[in-house]
Amino acid sequence: MKGTDGMAMRGTLIFDLDGTLVDSAGDIAGSLDTLMQEQGLAPFGLEQGRKLIGHGIANLVRGALKLRGVTDIEAAAPKLITRFTEIYGARLTRITRPYQGVEDTLADLGREGWRMGICTNKREAFARQIVVDLKLTPFIAFTSGPDTFNVAKPDPRQLLETAKAVNGGSPLVFVGDSEVDVETAKAAGCPVIAMAYGYTKIPLADLAPDAILGNFPEIPAALGRILALA
Repeated sequence: MKGTDGMAMRGTLIFDLDGTLVDSAGDIAGSLDTLMQEQGLAPFGLEQGRKLIGHGIANLVRGALKLRGVTDIEAAAPKLITRFTEIYGARLTRITRPYQGVEDTLADLGREGWRMGICTNKREAFARQIVVDLKLTPFIAFTSGPDTFNVAKPDPRQLLETAKAVNGGSPLVFVGDSEVDVETAKAAGCPVIAMAYGYTKIPLADLAPDAILGNFPEIPAALGRILALA
């Protein structure tokens, strides 16, 4: 299969965003602390805030309220989710940066013929803005959030629809960092690579992904090993 530029396509490679391509914990946790302080609640700080990341804004805010002992969470949540979205939207890439080696590795993968996209539980507009701000646009054919197809990870439909939009053909491989990502890929029936530096709440070895990597530049070699076994 060849792309529009005549290059033979190797397949479709889909990435999670937070904790996989970019380290966004500082901006997310900072936004959460601002929200907590506005409500007269104790802030979480980076390390505790990091543990709430990975399931989208609504779950992040609800989880924070639960930890702070708010009793009527469902009554409070809608307004505070909206407010968090405003705070975070104003500082998406204040300190968020790609992990080491991301840009060069994406360029290498593109030259190998991989078509690449992003499947994240961050709202699409925010994810796209981060891709633009961090100059990852040349590598990413399509970006989806839970609002793109009205379905969110771990439902495999978000991943499968994203792959369809990327249009890189087979094989499909997903790269993520959390239990949500591994569950999504397994439900979609595709191999999954898990990055050990991300935001998982469960030890990656317990999740049994096809590979666990400590550095982003290890991905091309891991793809070769995984696909040789397929």
